[in-house]
Amino acid sequence: MELTILYEDDYLVAVDKPSGLLMHPSWISPADEPNMMGLLKSQLNAEKLHTIHRLDRGTSGVILVGKEVESSKLLQAQFQERDVQKVYECVVRGWVLEGAELDYPLVPKKDKFADPFASEDKEAKEAVTIYEPLDRIELDIPVGRYPQSRYSRVRCKPKTGRKHQIRRHMKHILHPIIGDTKYGEGRHNRMFRESLDCHRMLLMARSIEFNHPISNQRLTIESPLSQEVVALYQKFNWLA
Repeated sequence: MELTILYEDDYLVAVDKPSGLLMHPSWISPADEPNMMGLLKSQLNAEKLHTIHRLDRGTSGVILVGKEVESSKLLQAQFQERDVQKVYECVVRGWVLEGAELDYPLVPKKDKFADPFASEDKEAKEAVTIYEPLDRIELDIPVGRYPQSRYSRVRCKPKTGRKHQIRRHMKHILHPIIGDTKYGEGRHNRMFRESLDCHRMLLMARSIEFNHPISNQRLTIESPLSQEVVALYQKFNWLA
């Protein structure tokens, strides 16, 4: 598998991560399962790369990876200081009629991949997501006891970076993300697989804006929609 490079210089590389690809090797996944960092090292012929931030396995889109230690630390500091602006897009159950800023603290989720023995006794931390509806649709496909099913296309801008933040916030407002097997709704996920040939979680990291760690130039890097998402949006007439 060859990864799509969205931006590259001597200090960092921006990758368009496919849905379904792990960021790193996992203790519960097969030893020979591909992961993004391993593929990228091979593709760039790099001995060492540095994780700046993460995307969940099911999430696709733009992600930054550092090539050099000191500049990577500077980039990581921007995330910690909330100087990075990220824009996501998702498809959720139900009609989202209005946008809002959701301030709903989240208890940190245990990362069973990175630290399976970590404590689960943690306090809730600040978590803020700005969301706004972009499109909506009603389908003549029954799900559960309803003769029709409704869905929305939503833009999300997280102001904090908690684990699974957008997924958990969308569930909190009763609009879970389609294809999310952890926080989503199984009947709707199944309908998208069986009736719409969509087999992924519909959460996409569309853009990231940050200061270059060396030049301090403000950069915005965007990720295109995957072919599978484009095909779905065309069915919904969301790309007209």
